[in-house]
Amino acid sequence: MTLTYQRFTAVLFLLIYGSLFLSGIYYCLRVSWCAAARMSVLELEQRTNIKFIVKLGKSGNEIREMLVQVYGVNAVKKTAVYKWVKRFYEGRESVTDKERSGRPATSRTEEQFVKLYVKIVGCLSEA
Repeated sequence: MTLTYQRFTAVLFLLIYGSLFLSGIYYCLRVSWCAAARMSVLELEQRTNIKFIVKLGKSGNEIREMLVQVYGVNAVKKTAVYKWVKRFYEGRESVTDKERSGRPATSRTEEQFVKLYVKIVGCLSEA
């Protein structure tokens, strides 16, 4: 089989845009998983703020309004605010969740991304 100019450009086109497509998928996966991690940090920050405001003697409604004013749509839900207000009024000091059994959130690794990327590239190159 001879490689004509048209076939060569088509293969080159597929290789370039295929790799860009895959790197785009990789980037989206990274961003979505990192966004979940950022949300946890944001949630911990809000719990710390709730703890502080509870010590000032404010009610759950007042605290929720303050969080919405500061964080907007990223403010924790009303039920979560009430849950943490109750815990802090009862004397809890920790703003983190208690340890639970199950798969840890750190199970996502760079190696897994690379393995997935290699599998996708392998499937595309076979086609």
